[in-house]
Amino acid sequence: MLDKLSVFMQLVNNPITKKSLQGLTAYCEKCGKNRLEVAIELALGYREDACWKCKLAAKSVKPVLKKGAEAFNVGMDELREKFKDAYWRKGLASVIKGLAFFGVRKPFVPGAPFQVVWDITYACNLRCRHCYATAGKPLPDELTTEEALSVIDKLDRLGVTIISFSGGEPLVRKDIFELTSYAAEKGIYVAIATNGTLIDEETAKKMKENGISYVQISLDGKKETHEAFRGIKGCYDRTIEGIKNAVKHGFFVNVSMTVTKLNYQDVPAVIELCEKLGVNWFMHYNFIPTGRGREIVDLDITPEQREELLKFLYNRNKTSNISLLSTAPQFARVALQCEAGFIPTHFYNIESGERLRQLAEFIGGCGAGRFYFAIKANGDIQPCVFFPLKVGNIREDDLEDLWLHNQVFEDLRNKDILKGCGSCGYRYYCGGCRARAFNYFGDYLMPDPGCINNKKYWEEIYKEVCPRYPS
Repeated sequence: MLDKLSVFMQLVNNPITKKSLQGLTAYCEKCGKNRLEVAIELALGYREDACWKCKLAAKSVKPVLKKGAEAFNVGMDELREKFKDAYWRKGLASVIKGLAFFGVRKPFVPGAPFQVVWDITYACNLRCRHCYATAGKPLPDELTTEEALSVIDKLDRLGVTIISFSGGEPLVRKDIFELTSYAAEKGIYVAIATNGTLIDEETAKKMKENGISYVQISLDGKKETHEAFRGIKGCYDRTIEGIKNAVKHGFFVNVSMTVTKLNYQDVPAVIELCEKLGVNWFMHYNFIPTGRGREIVDLDITPEQREELLKFLYNRNKTSNISLLSTAPQFARVALQCEAGFIPTHFYNIESGERLRQLAEFIGGCGAGRFYFAIKANGDIQPCVFFPLKVGNIREDDLEDLWLHNQVFEDLRNKDILKGCGSCGYRYYCGGCRARAFNYFGDYLMPDPGCINNKKYWEEIYKEVCPRYPS
């Protein structure tokens, strides 16, 4: 397998191959898709007709697909079955485009973000204490319906695989279903991040009818804890009802929980509830002190608590009937330091083995500016929603140029230049949360103070910012 992988890496890192593939990444106006997507569809037998340029592209793409499949012991028939959904093919096109422009890097950089998290409005029906967006009222310059539809066109041309509509509360925006259905029609996988309180039976049906496949619902503990976090009495029961309706109507359901000192002890109970409700994922969200979260920075859990939490999630995964994940990039490092029966790699658990252990190093930890970026309601572009550093604006900037050449993105992709984390043996698996580094230090290259290996930075911060932190 290693020989096959080496052959594949030599093939895609060859300057001639890279140059050839780069020439295939343009958008084809005749076929109405990125040329790589059309070439993949032709190469895998999903379509028969295309313009002559796309047919020629397919001849260049097919050997790369074949060698890639061989490198990971996958047959072409298996590959064809795996990529029957349009959004998977978009993702594959992004991988090939990434190889064309960035080569084989650790961690890997795709040719377009796999996911864009889009805060479609900052209007919200709750008042969450830890809200990164300081949501409540819409911004005066939020994108109009026409502008938002144009953004979807731009993201499609760039090759984005997933659009996750967030906020605020995306379901309060009147045109949300027009936008979700438009994105789904283009073969983009559509997700929505919501507080769940508005998902009654009728809304769940509308969501299903309008292209939404994945629903993330926030639940921050038992009833009293959740309502204290969310700021509205009675919201817990409505959230639970929303989760039930999402499960009932066949969505992929992820329940997310931002863990702080206030709800740390509630994690096992929330997981048990998720298992009972039949959701697909439980995801621990790292607390990041941005937005309203800056007002409760002293509630961030300690490095020791985070380490124990990640170990608990790793071990509980072995017996749970759902997948337990974490946005903390240290989760992969924790797994590797355990017996590593599986490795959590960027929101996904893979059964380990030497082949997939190698793959985990390419997938890497923090994906800000590498696997995804965020769009604010006014069109500002950031590395991620928790990372309030403007790198462009969707109304003004060329997305292709931004993705390929932006210096902030390039810095975030290079784990070797990180301060502290850059010398860690797990930097390609983890690399620390860059949003936490930025929000604590004002420097995205600084260490993530939540890691047990960076405890000295945590202690320095809390002596200055939070006198209540025990020495």
